[in-house]
Amino acid sequence: MKLVNILTILGGISTTYAMTVQELIKDMGVGWNLGNTLEACGDWINGSTVKQYETSWGNPETTEEMIKGIKSYGFKSIRVPVAWSNLIASDYTINPLLLARAKEIVNYIINNDMYAIMNIHWDNGWFENFATKEEESFTKYRRIWEQISDYFKDVNENLIFESLNEEGCWNTVWNRWSNQGDKSKAYGLLNEMNQNFVDIVRNSGGNNTERHLLLAGYCTDIDLTIDEAYVVPKDDRVMVSVHYYTPSTFTILEEDADWGKAQPTWGSESEVEYLLNDFKKIKTRFVDNGIPVVIGEYGTVTKNKDINSVHKFLKTVAETSLNSGMCPFLWDNGEHFNRKTLVFRDEAIGEIYKVML
Repeated sequence: MKLVNILTILGGISTTYAMTVQELIKDMGVGWNLGNTLEACGDWINGSTVKQYETSWGNPETTEEMIKGIKSYGFKSIRVPVAWSNLIASDYTINPLLLARAKEIVNYIINNDMYAIMNIHWDNGWFENFATKEEESFTKYRRIWEQISDYFKDVNENLIFESLNEEGCWNTVWNRWSNQGDKSKAYGLLNEMNQNFVDIVRNSGGNNTERHLLLAGYCTDIDLTIDEAYVVPKDDRVMVSVHYYTPSTFTILEEDADWGKAQPTWGSESEVEYLLNDFKKIKTRFVDNGIPVVIGEYGTVTKNKDINSVHKFLKTVAETSLNSGMCPFLWDNGEHFNRKTLVFRDEAIGEIYKVML
């Protein structure tokens, strides 16, 4: 445990945020997503308890043993996606049992000397409403972060808040493919959301005045986030998040779809070069200008895929991220790390991360 954490426990004092955000990103190492867990949602669930939601997408309740298990593979950070709307009142008051459960899981992580990132995830897709119900959507967004900020304000610097997931884009406002619509308004919505997020956290007191914060990029897409229309709030403790599932025909498609043909292999010289160029772009725009980058999600399905290609993709993304001064978070909905046996289903994937220690 870090000295600063020991002092906090023994002396009951506020954490001193000694690390710069650049030092933090290096210390975070490689990360893992606690996927399909606290962000599990859906009207069909009809849940009234946290457990009903937490286990509804097939994963068991999270335990500290799971956290220790994933740490044993070399992971130093865990992203905790949350669907706060699961247990929320009409006035957007979050059920205290959900807040308490989220804090319990965060404490599992922090108590094992790891970093936790906590966000508002897809959350039944209500972020779409910003395009048509802007005022009410901002009201909900602010209320959620006001409550989270207040509830977690005394947690130490191992907890990082993330403004939202990858829903910060609105094709009905501006369509990236056709370039039709109001691009300035679309980016403006996300820019205002991220600024609200920073202001709410900073004004909530406690350790939040200096807490390290993660800001969602536009669609968390590299090309859209490096666009000059995306504005980073002026704050020296913020990072930017993008996700990486390129090419999606390999990482997402298990079978052919109307939008693409499933690609079973990956790793040709040109494909690797394409990946390296993507990471170079985001590094040039942010890292080289003092703003760290988190690859909040990356990964690939394994069904109908060449296993060596899966290994190469995961390893290439992780190594390229680290070599570029970024922190990569493997997306895992239960497909990779078995949360019952506490080992990777494909041990070769686990070994990829062990050697990155």
